[in-house]
Amino acid sequence: MGDGWQLLTIRGIPLRIHPSWFVILALATLAFQERYGQLLAGATNAASLWLLAFLTALLLFVSVLLHELGHSLVAMAQGVKVRSITLFLLGGVASVERESTTPWGALLVAAAGPMVSLLLAAGLLTITHPLAHISPLLGAMAGELGALNLVLGLFNLLPGLPLDGGLIVKALVWQATGSQRQGVKVAVGCGRFLSLLAVGLGTVLVLRGGGISGLWLILLGWFGLGAARNQLQGLALQKALRDLKVRDAAKRRFRVLESSTSLRELSQVRIADEDGNGDWFLVCDQGRWQGVIDDEPLKTMPVQRWDGERLGNHLRPLSSLSSIREDAPLWQAALQLDDPDCRRLLVLSAAGLPSGTLERSDLSEAVLARLGLNLPKGLVEAAQRQGGYPLGLALGQVARSMLASGETDTDNASSLQAPPAPSQR
Repeated sequence: MGDGWQLLTIRGIPLRIHPSWFVILALATLAFQERYGQLLAGATNAASLWLLAFLTALLLFVSVLLHELGHSLVAMAQGVKVRSITLFLLGGVASVERESTTPWGALLVAAAGPMVSLLLAAGLLTITHPLAHISPLLGAMAGELGALNLVLGLFNLLPGLPLDGGLIVKALVWQATGSQRQGVKVAVGCGRFLSLLAVGLGTVLVLRGGGISGLWLILLGWFGLGAARNQLQGLALQKALRDLKVRDAAKRRFRVLESSTSLRELSQVRIADEDGNGDWFLVCDQGRWQGVIDDEPLKTMPVQRWDGERLGNHLRPLSSLSSIREDAPLWQAALQLDDPDCRRLLVLSAAGLPSGTLERSDLSEAVLARLGLNLPKGLVEAAQRQGGYPLGLALGQVARSMLASGETDTDNASSLQAPPAPSQR
């Protein structure tokens, strides 16, 4: 699902509307018009019924927005950044930067949305009768919205992912077992059962002439199955990031030059670099690592002096490059590469010497290969040129979630510090 169009910002959270939302808005307006036509027959004219139906549909999505804000505000209170709230065909979804770090925190976030819906239902149903005395139209609208919020709250409490009830199940199992991964597995299993049940019941309704209701259940079921599949894929990504080492994904996108090399020779090497892959140039002096050279001397030194100037006079230390040990787990590399300013890591051997490099495209290629997916060469090369992940993989976000929830090796987590500076030898 795309991001859609941003309408406004609420407490720093962008509110977005997906194009599919207009479809459900139109369908909801039509359904409410038919409903009010039965409830208020003869009480008002057709234009008023259509206006009331449209306002009810809009207020229903305001209720959905408040539901998602319930999740978002509780998450923000725990220090979790909420990237956006998007309204779409099946309701709304809040996109968060990471999950809560504790099962209790995750439970509070999950329960906040249904609690908002149930409180709205209680308030609206309480004022339905008094409003009906003032205006039958307002009373009918309050009753409809109250009943729908009640359904929204109770439906979301069903114990299966991706519903809030599934998140509650995940948090409870996480609390009981100490493993978020086990919580996800149990909640995904419940979600798959409920989704298959929805598809089955929807099919029966369609065959019996249930029409829209049956198709809606089938759609919800397929959405749930897709969400369950995504959760399982997320677990597989976590396992690959935890099991694979940096050496399993590292490439060698650096060249080695002698410190006695002239700037003229460096410029010729740059010109001959037809691939334009921006290899690093590491500098040695008789087998001892000296540093790294970039294009800055070529930009600042007059061309007439290029022949006499040597690389050894213009080096930056190797420690100026972001680096990681080759025996570190890949999730640590994903965390470092999640920094927008870090496009490549220098991979160090056990002795602290340069042995390779690692980029986002290399990392994702290794992870997907572990999952049995081999990406086309062109796709990997395009991601490398852009400095991003192919297929939009958010491996940094996966790694942050692993670290926050304790789904990383304790020894590895304790070593998540800047690696020692490369040895200058």
